[in-house]
Amino acid sequence: MQEQPLVSIIMPSYNSAKTIAESIDSVISQTYQNWELLITDDVSFDNTRDIVRSYCAKDNRIKLFELDINSGAGASRNNSIENSKGIYIAFLDSDDLWFSDKLSTQISFMKLNNVLLSYSAYQKFSREGDRGVIIPPSSVTYEELLTGNVIGCLTAIYNANVLGKRYMPLIRKRQDMGLWLNILEDIDMAYGISDVLAKYRVDTGMTKNKLNILKWQWAFYREVLGLNFFKTIKCFILYAYKGFLKSRI
Repeated sequence: MQEQPLVSIIMPSYNSAKTIAESIDSVISQTYQNWELLITDDVSFDNTRDIVRSYCAKDNRIKLFELDINSGAGASRNNSIENSKGIYIAFLDSDDLWFSDKLSTQISFMKLNNVLLSYSAYQKFSREGDRGVIIPPSSVTYEELLTGNVIGCLTAIYNANVLGKRYMPLIRKRQDMGLWLNILEDIDMAYGISDVLAKYRVDTGMTKNKLNILKWQWAFYREVLGLNFFKTIKCFILYAYKGFLKSRI
């Protein structure tokens, strides 16, 4: 039987003690077993690192790195990417979850169809239970992604063997969208699958503040991508409209 290619799973952590164990357990439960989980902690002041160390002691596929200065999720992810050894790079935040067939389904899809950047559908959930399913389009180009980030970070995987290691811009928000756009500058499109392979927690962190999201999105267009004012207006209006529709699901 052909050996499974190594998948490097990138997980940032910051004061994640209430959720990170469940996130790690969802990785351990994968039917696809050739992975490494690289967790970079962004100077947590709860017992997040103690929890991660307990997992590292039991499973040598799990590795903990620690930043010296609080630098944001993008910097944490980039540190893990820098230390990764996998052919594929996957992403999972410390409050989200994967279903057990996530990696096996998605890596098979990418290998079979020669896909370099892929994503999947995901389930939204909160303390009260499931909150709807996000079904992404079957493909997305650079221009399409500009007006709506249809790639859920917790579902994304890219082929680092072909694309090389790609990193997130060092901004506090919208780092993932910056990475997908960077990749899409070099490939025709990314491809999605309709299988629900992950669970996205909606009652923690930035998800709760929609106005903050829009503020960061404007800054992302202007300061990170360097779009002119008129293209920023066009992309921003479309992004806000699509976000409104998505929030109603």
